[in-house]
Formats: sequence, C-alpha cells, structure tokens
Amino acid sequence: MSGENDLRKLLSGMRPELNEGAYVFCTVPGTAVPAGTAPVATVLEDEGLTLVLRQEDADAAGLAYDYTAGWITLRIHSALDAVGLTAAFAAELGAHGLSCNVIAGYHHDHLFVDADRAAEAVAVLEDLAARSGQDRSA
Repeated sequence: MSGENDLRKLLSGMRPELNEGAYVFCTVPGTAVPAGTAPVATVLEDEGLTLVLRQEDADAAGLAYDYTAGWITLRIHSALDAVGLTAAFAAELGAHGLSCNVIAGYHHDHLFVDADRAAEAVAVLEDLAARSGQDRSA
C-alpha cells in the first residue's frame, strides 16, 4: 500500500500521537546495539551507531546522552516521496520555538521534540492539522 502524497491531506490527516516515555539519542562505536537495549531507531554514521531509545534503557546500559525527547508519531501513512510535509510541520514548530528531530519510517514520520514541551508540540501540530483541513473555498 502506497502512502499519501497530497500535502493538504497529509497535514489535515496527520493525527499526531505522543508515545509514552522519554527518549534519548546516544552513540556507540561500531555497529553493534548494546545488550539490554531496544532502540526505536538506529542510524549508522561514520562516527558510530546512533541509537534512539528509552531513557531508562540508556541509563541502565550506562550510555551518555544530552537531549531528552518526547516521541510523536504522525499517524497518517505518508509516502516516502511526499513533498512538503516535513517543511510544513518543522516551520510551524519552529515558529513556536520548538526544535524537532525527524525520522521517517516506511509508514509514518516520527518526531522527537523536547520532552518538557512534547504536549505543547502535539497541540501545535493538531492546530496545524485543523487549519489545513478547513475548506478554503468557503
């Protein structure tokens, strides 16, 4: 099943959902995921393996981090070649002083925002969705 490409449909139907817990970005040398951790995402970079995982998993494994995030999933199935979705929500969050780190999965976009402001970020995204769904011809 292919994802949605229409920007208005993507924005109006994004249905941001805040996942439970706090998440952190860590890095380890090499390519092995440390035992006892269950990353929600990994990215292999020249400098090492980036892990995005629950804060308690990082703490238990003794992994260092300096940013604690809330994880928001946009529940619309966005096409990987869709144009403008990331730019639109990033601009809206930025206008509210909210940073955002984005990871695209096959079905959904995943946003990592400051943990202390995660509920605010969801509200900003819900407002953007509502405004995007309004009938502009009325």
